Amino acid sequence: MESRKLNLEINKYLLKTKKSKILQEKAAKYLPGGSTREAQYFDPYPIFINHGKGHYIYDVDGNEYLDFVINATSLILGHSHPGIVDRLKIQANKGTAFSGPIEDLINLSEILCDRIPSLDTLRFTNSGTEATLLAIRAARAFTKKNKIAKFEGGYHGAHETVAISVSPNINDLTDDMKPIAGYVGQPEGILNDVIMLPYNDLNVCEAKLREYKDSLSCVIMEPVISSFGYTPLDLDFLIGIRTITKELGILLIFDEVQSLRIAYGGAQEHFGIIPDLTAMGKIIGGGLPVGAFGGREEIMSLYDQSEGKAVIPHSGTFNGNPMTLVAGLETMKHLTPDTYKRLNNLGEMLRLKLRAVIAELEMPVMISGIGSLFGIHFRNEPIKDYRSSLKSDKLMRRILFTALLNEGILLQGQTAGALNILTKEADIDNFVKVTREVLSRIK
Repeated sequence: MESRKLNLEINKYLLKTKKSKILQEKAAKYLPGGSTREAQYFDPYPIFINHGKGHYIYDVDGNEYLDFVINATSLILGHSHPGIVDRLKIQANKGTAFSGPIEDLINLSEILCDRIPSLDTLRFTNSGTEATLLAIRAARAFTKKNKIAKFEGGYHGAHETVAISVSPNINDLTDDMKPIAGYVGQPEGILNDVIMLPYNDLNVCEAKLREYKDSLSCVIMEPVISSFGYTPLDLDFLIGIRTITKELGILLIFDEVQSLRIAYGGAQEHFGIIPDLTAMGKIIGGGLPVGAFGGREEIMSLYDQSEGKAVIPHSGTFNGNPMTLVAGLETMKHLTPDTYKRLNNLGEMLRLKLRAVIAELEMPVMISGIGSLFGIHFRNEPIKDYRSSLKSDKLMRRILFTALLNEGILLQGQTAGALNILTKEADIDNFVKVTREVLSRIK
């Protein structure tokens, strides 16, 4: 029955997106699978975008979508924000890239260091992947220990050390949480240097951290799990991990590439837990490619080249490039405490209204999220870790995603999403209304 429902929605989609289909077929001639970004693709093919404005995007077929993806949560000011557009025009006339810094490098750095509790100093990169890579590199150099610990199901970018046990098949999981390669041919030596941990199980985590304390440089984690529909970790668990890592001399790295948007000083401010290092991205670049990492001055000084060769070299042609800096600076100026309060209130309103619909329809659906982030899961019980997340009904999730797309609502493929500063209560009511109609249809 569910397969038939999915086919009906796909057929509607095919009729609405004929130009996108033609472009996908052309793209497949030059790009593997017609795509250059995994999260951008979905079956039978993605919509090709013509332009975005405010809260909406428009595809090449002329369809309008209320956009809750906003480029993987990065466009917190919405599409084509006039302030960002103006700043980019001015900077483009001055120059798009230089071999030396501009003053706004200092200005954006100052804002981030002032807001985010863990940052004494920072360095810019071009992606969240680079940010987590270089934070881990700093942890290894500072502690002079080579192993890292990460969590099963945790995504921290595409580099070798973290591309392990990100989305393993359920049949490959073991009781002792053996690391599972992220791709065929991944070097065995990489897996030997990664200790896997379970989310929200402090007893198991403490035992593993104590067992490997002499070789563990760091624990890297998202305080809000993006791949589980933005599920915040239990506060007691976070406090426990911080306490144990501090006791054992293991550095704690928060991956706040996405969770930075939940509060003025990020998730670490919200939870009141200060890591040793923080990786950032998404909103700090105003929609342009960006990443950054920072933390305690004694750790970050390993990158200081001002008195000779740095302990850890770090180059990058476009690190702190002018276009990203001005867009990021404009974005951060709009993100005041009042703005965060309004965004988070709207996020809570959305989650409460969705839960009311689900209770009315008596469906096995669970709503997750925090702040301006949310996720929809076809399951009865809350998600506490990766293994429990696998019990969600993926077919129903795909039906909902496709059906909402047909009704002009764009979510992430995992039926999760984010608000932006242009979101209004009317947008939430529209989304909830359409979701109710779709759930009633596919129930």
